[in-house]
Amino acid sequence: MSLLSTAQILDAGLADWRKLPQALHARFLTRDFTTGLALVAAIGELAEDARHHPDVVLTYPHVDVKLLSHDAGGVTERDVDLARSISELAAGRGINADPGAPTVVELALDTAEAQTIGPFWAALLTGDAGAVDGDDVVDPSGRVPLLWFQHTDHHETPRQRFHLDLWVPHDVADTRIAAAVSAGGRIVDDAEAPSFTVLADAEGNRACVCTILDR
Repeated sequence: MSLLSTAQILDAGLADWRKLPQALHARFLTRDFTTGLALVAAIGELAEDARHHPDVVLTYPHVDVKLLSHDAGGVTERDVDLARSISELAAGRGINADPGAPTVVELALDTAEAQTIGPFWAALLTGDAGAVDGDDVVDPSGRVPLLWFQHTDHHETPRQRFHLDLWVPHDVADTRIAAAVSAGGRIVDDAEAPSFTVLADAEGNRACVCTILDR
């Protein structure tokens, strides 16, 4: 199936769901373990019927669901259809979603030697030196965040080499940025906003707040 654009995903009107780097994410506030377990079982039945299986994480107060068409490498109409079905299922059980909650953290490493150092970081993070896909170190089991290599020229001057990319729902980004600034941070560069905004703490350590908009 064809990948959907950001505009198509937003136009789909999935009130419970937010698109982060590659997938659709939702958090359902089940409040207790028994309700969450029952919701997971019901989602499993939907997934079997659709022959399309999400990633589901059950915790005491909520259930997190991630939808991605792995064969297409992103979000397709198949994911949108299952997302709607899961939302209808949750609503029918009186379970609300928290669309502002989904968050994904990625690590970025500034380097001119991605091919040389990639196997090292793959082995360190995942135990498999071959767990490199292009400029990314990936862990299919989801134990560690994705690490991507930001290409740069060779340089001798010391500077920050790692930074965090914090992916948040597009309608949460401004609030999160304002909170970080109020807590002592500053905006370093917002020229690419709302795609990403570069922030720094009081010591100059940087992070990017990222959304799917303008990508």
